[in-house]
Amino acid sequence: MLKRALLFIIVASFFVFVGCNNETQMDVQQHSRRLVIDLNGTWEIAEGGMDMAPSVFEHTVPVPGLVDMAEPAFEEVGKKSPKRQAFWYRRTFTLNKTVPEVAILKIHKAKYGTKVLFNGNLVGEHLSCFTPALFDVRPFLKVAGQQNELVVRVGADRESMPESMPTGWDFEKYFYIPGIYDSVELILTGAPYIERVQIVPDIKQSKVKVVAEVENVDARELFDLHFRLREAQTAKNVESGAVGIANAAGKEKLIVNFEIPIKDCNLWSPEEPFLYELQLATDGDEIKTRFGMRSFRFDKETGRAVLNGKTYFMRGTNVCIYRFFEDAERGDKPWRAEWVRNLHRKFKSMHWNSIRYCIGFPPEIWYDIADEEGFLIQDEFPIWLLSEAPEKPVAEKIIPEYTEWMQERWNHPCVVIWDAQNESVTEETGKALQAVRNLDLSSRPWENGWAEPQSPEDCVEAHPYLFSRFFNPSWSSTDFQGLRDVAKISGVPNLRDTQRKLGVPIIINEYAWLWLNRDGTPTCLTANVYEKLLGPDSTTEQRRLLYAKYLAALTEFWRTHRECAGVLHFCGLGYSRAGDKPRPEGGATSDHFIDLENLTFEPSFEKYVRDAFSPVGLMIGFWAEQLDAGSQQKFEVVLINDLHELFKGPIRLAIERDGKTIVEKITDCRIDALDRSVIAFDMEIPAEEGQYQLVAELILKDGTRVRSLRDFKI
Repeated sequence: MLKRALLFIIVASFFVFVGCNNETQMDVQQHSRRLVIDLNGTWEIAEGGMDMAPSVFEHTVPVPGLVDMAEPAFEEVGKKSPKRQAFWYRRTFTLNKTVPEVAILKIHKAKYGTKVLFNGNLVGEHLSCFTPALFDVRPFLKVAGQQNELVVRVGADRESMPESMPTGWDFEKYFYIPGIYDSVELILTGAPYIERVQIVPDIKQSKVKVVAEVENVDARELFDLHFRLREAQTAKNVESGAVGIANAAGKEKLIVNFEIPIKDCNLWSPEEPFLYELQLATDGDEIKTRFGMRSFRFDKETGRAVLNGKTYFMRGTNVCIYRFFEDAERGDKPWRAEWVRNLHRKFKSMHWNSIRYCIGFPPEIWYDIADEEGFLIQDEFPIWLLSEAPEKPVAEKIIPEYTEWMQERWNHPCVVIWDAQNESVTEETGKALQAVRNLDLSSRPWENGWAEPQSPEDCVEAHPYLFSRFFNPSWSSTDFQGLRDVAKISGVPNLRDTQRKLGVPIIINEYAWLWLNRDGTPTCLTANVYEKLLGPDSTTEQRRLLYAKYLAALTEFWRTHRECAGVLHFCGLGYSRAGDKPRPEGGATSDHFIDLENLTFEPSFEKYVRDAFSPVGLMIGFWAEQLDAGSQQKFEVVLINDLHELFKGPIRLAIERDGKTIVEKITDCRIDALDRSVIAFDMEIPAEEGQYQLVAELILKDGTRVRSLRDFKI
């Protein structure tokens, strides 16, 4: 590697003025060589056919956003309608200097299908709804001072897409709202052009491998690729230098590989999300990207995740962003960075370190924030192929989308699992992931829904929905009639035969089947469940309390059995379609917020479920609903320690009534790092009949009390 001082050009090679319809100036992110022009903001929009842009645009809409945010509003948005086949977006802007050698329009995400016209010229189409569209617009840009017109067409509904393409079909969604739902930017830069870069951390050797794809736009014979590595937060310089590129003549694209040592590197983890920034530059271009020094894999022998060479237990939740898109309270929240950051911090307050972005990808700012706040992301591509799925995506169409997806995300330390699909038994996703998995030089594991895992290094998902037995009476089973029968359940969740073939680690990323809407009413999947558990006249307070206690108990059960690499509850953010109405009016699932703007959880959920996810946690191994008065009873309390340090402290087991302690015992406990232990208590049951509560309690080093509870009758 040729090392030399890195010379930065302070004066920009050209300047840009951008106006919205020649009136509003736009923000410009200006580097010394590359200009990234922010084209977000208010666009014009109109409805029409697929082939010809409308002549009049009488509505406006925010970008990024969705079409249902247009003013004045369109009717019947989100479902197939005779009113339109497509929506057409329009905006104008002006450059005030010469167009450089490279001009790329990047639409980060739009659905359904993207067609771009620039100054009346067809630039191209991009069918994918979930990955970036990149268009070379240099031939169509007008000279300095002249107005440029950008028109983008998106299909009005998912049925505008070919059947062989993934469209994000979801059995539990009701509206498929189109729109440009992520940022739009114009990249103006010179040559040689750095198209993309992949950073491959090597924490054992304290170095990173850099793989840069460079387009030799001006056909140079040789050039230098400069680099500067800094700490992202402090801007402290770590290493700088340059790589000489020779024999480039006649090569349109070059792959440049080199390594950068990082002395005393800081590792990235959810507990310490330390980020670095790499800056690459040629004579005419410059690019910045952040990354974390982080490794992640699964250990087939132990069934555990391994983060930075150490066993790591995944505790977390799910975000169903495409369901949230149809939530009545959604507004502009998914695009407000402060709200998204507060959401992730709220998740952190529940002891969660992992999130599955479920059946769909949020805007890119979510990944930036997950990097900064510290979460492990299971990134799930939006394919869900139940028997009635109206789409039939094939590997040939999936492969390009998987490729674009990986290229967009592979430098995010938060993304640790490529999740090919949800709950589908298909060969197509397996074929597709095998075709692309070698592109990720960090070798992240894959998860392939209910289909066969494709490598011994991968993982599988399990969805042990015990209470789904009450959803439909025909599903009822005599071996499970309620929480009392959890004792009969194996700590190993059921898998399909296809999933068992390689014996890879399991992640439980859905369980319970006890959802309530935000107003406390059952969802369309849980009305029968609550009638079975509480009777036909249950109150909101009763349902919320039962949900919280049962969800906490099930969380304790799956965590303390230590049979899975992670336990992720479903879900932290989704939609809420209030009322126990049947489909299509009633929502199937929901989250736990009672105030979405201020991110206030339902209090019982926060009180009980937070303890169930404590890194040092416990479970009362008692599930009976009734005990005999005056009898002797042995209770076992299971203790777990997710931390890499020994825990020692007192543990208390008490029988309480109306909040008052009737009987209690206290003893000392010891839980080795990453270990599990069981403590038995012999207790005399009170003689007086009535409702009681069994309470096990740990006091942590900071004074926090972690509890496990069971209600029973004497």
